[in-house]
Amino acid sequence: MLWIRASDPDPQHISKEILMPPVPAVRTVGLSQGYRNKPVIENLDLHLKPGVTGLLGPNGAGKTTRLRTLATITPPQVGLLEIFGQAIRTERDARRARRMIGYLSQDFGYYPSFSVKDFVRYCAWLREVPDKAAGPATLKALEAVGLTDRAGHRMKSLSGGMLRRAGIAAAIVGSPSLVLLDEPTVGLDPAQRLDFRELIRSLAREGVAIVLSTHLVEDVGASCQTVLVLEDGQIVSSGTPQDLARQATPSAPGDSPLERGYMTVLANNREPARETTC
Repeated sequence: MLWIRASDPDPQHISKEILMPPVPAVRTVGLSQGYRNKPVIENLDLHLKPGVTGLLGPNGAGKTTRLRTLATITPPQVGLLEIFGQAIRTERDARRARRMIGYLSQDFGYYPSFSVKDFVRYCAWLREVPDKAAGPATLKALEAVGLTDRAGHRMKSLSGGMLRRAGIAAAIVGSPSLVLLDEPTVGLDPAQRLDFRELIRSLAREGVAIVLSTHLVEDVGASCQTVLVLEDGQIVSSGTPQDLARQATPSAPGDSPLERGYMTVLANNREPARETTC
């Protein structure tokens, strides 16, 4: 991404190309995705900018498939995927894009005998972070998730919450410009979830584009500028958390306006009358 920093000495000498608005972090046009003969995402048009975008939806709504596609792990069946303006058409394109992408899957793999520090540094190597920068970047990522004191411990010795924090460190090591997180707060205690939210907000302030997939509506409300509600592979609501809360009906289940808004959107989308008019 290109923009003028406050510290740039002479903005007048910067070319017109640099003064142009940055391209979207992610752009898809007519993207469809599925497995075998089962469609999961159909005809998706999407623009993601820097900031935090939350994905909400029930199990089977297509959240994980969407993240795997944006992470270039699963090529689209149909349509266009661009990462920071670069079309992803070949494996070579995908490898180039992965240098800019940090991805945490729901069940990420690791070598049990690796130390936490070795695991995070290995992930930096996979993203082709330069050797001279990889060491400091690893320590910075571990500090960000509160695992500095566990750097020398084996991955197999970590609790579920600590393992999740190691995965988050692996996703942010080397300062990727696009961070994709699938259920990142599973296993974290309340204090750790608060720390995670602040970490996400700090990354957003640095201009990182973050996509957060979760079942926890409160995490979305506290961290995200944009919320996409998914069902059956489709985006059925898009807007700010406040927009979603305003859709709540008094009779909808939930303990907060945001939860009631989410449940209202799902209920409205499932109404037979609405389905016949789509």
